[in-house]
Amino acid sequence: MALITAKRYAARIEDVAIDGLLRAGVRLVLVDRDNTCVPRDSKKAPHSVVDWFARAREAGLTLCLVSNNIHSTQLAATAAELGCDVITHAFKPSPHALLLALRRYGVTRSQCVMIGDQIFTDVIAGNLARIPTILVHPQCEEDLWYAVPFRRLETWLVRNKHFEGE
Repeated sequence: MALITAKRYAARIEDVAIDGLLRAGVRLVLVDRDNTCVPRDSKKAPHSVVDWFARAREAGLTLCLVSNNIHSTQLAATAAELGCDVITHAFKPSPHALLLALRRYGVTRSQCVMIGDQIFTDVIAGNLARIPTILVHPQCEEDLWYAVPFRRLETWLVRNKHFEGE
């Protein structure tokens, strides 16, 4: 179960306490894009997410989108909107893109956190990379057809508290 267990849980990315990340020694925040920052039924991040990214940057955190999305133009636009870097074609749950980010930014695993809305991509990738993970609710109920069965299983896992913290 450790592979599918998030270290923490938050309802939304905006509920992740920036000061808590700093107290934990986090310097780099890796964030999934689709349904974590940008609702699947939209091309833009909500103002509350943009504000959270701005506050996190002002606090001294480095932020980077890590996305499986293959639409590089959309990813670049979101990264510009959020004021952060992006790693595309991440192929999560492979940990490769997360390990690349550690090297790129010169941080250790304990100085990093992965935030995402999917257990079977974001959480598993973080756990395989041995990076702490924070699972958030997806921003939108609409999902890609092939993700629906995984979402149902994720709902059951979250309901049955397969994560360590609040």
